[in-house]
Amino acid sequence: MNQYQQPTLQFSFFPPVIKNLLIVNLLVYLAQIVAMTTNAGGLAVVLNAMALYPPGSGEIGSSIFGGRNVPIPGFWPWQMVTYSVLHSVGSFSHILFNMFALWMFGMQLENTWGSKRFALYYFVCVIGAAIVQMIVMYGSSVPTLGASGGVFGVLLAFGMMFPNQQIFLFPIPFPVKAKYFVAGYGLIELYSGVAGTMDGVAHFAHLGGMFFGFGLLLYWMGRLPFKPKSQGSTF
Repeated sequence: MNQYQQPTLQFSFFPPVIKNLLIVNLLVYLAQIVAMTTNAGGLAVVLNAMALYPPGSGEIGSSIFGGRNVPIPGFWPWQMVTYSVLHSVGSFSHILFNMFALWMFGMQLENTWGSKRFALYYFVCVIGAAIVQMIVMYGSSVPTLGASGGVFGVLLAFGMMFPNQQIFLFPIPFPVKAKYFVAGYGLIELYSGVAGTMDGVAHFAHLGGMFFGFGLLLYWMGRLPFKPKSQGSTF
């Protein structure tokens, strides 16, 4: 067992990393609602600075979180992490589905891997998704929000860790194995990104989270030219 794999001794429905991610995302979402409903300029400035603006976006524009005459902050390095705790206030389903999927699939991963490894994996996926999105959206003044890049990475890991576990998807009347669910979701995202369907959805960020997550999993498994310092059983 290597330094990252420290599984919990007892299964928890709300392991530490998952629980804290849910709390932080909910608190920030409430802050967004306050900013939108009260036009709180100072709060809007802070929230705007947390959204992911790609390099070359400039500093001309208005706040997307409320407040008047709040400038676009342009790109800052911390946005590659902080964007993941922001969600669309106009669609409650955005944060609902992201947090439900994070809990549903991440809970089992964190219990299996341990909190340290799960946290590392999640934020690698979040940052990887940001990198891909910045490349695709270079020069755009449209910010990216949401935990979906990290969630899609978690989904990929779940499919690789538990490939034959049955998943029930409404309205499909029969269970689907995790490996087929993940493969199908990835293909849909690839098609949607290339075809430009479902405007407003960061498809390439989703794929970026999966891609970087897959690379980290291969590294931990010792299947890349450069190997982990200490080998251990990951799967």
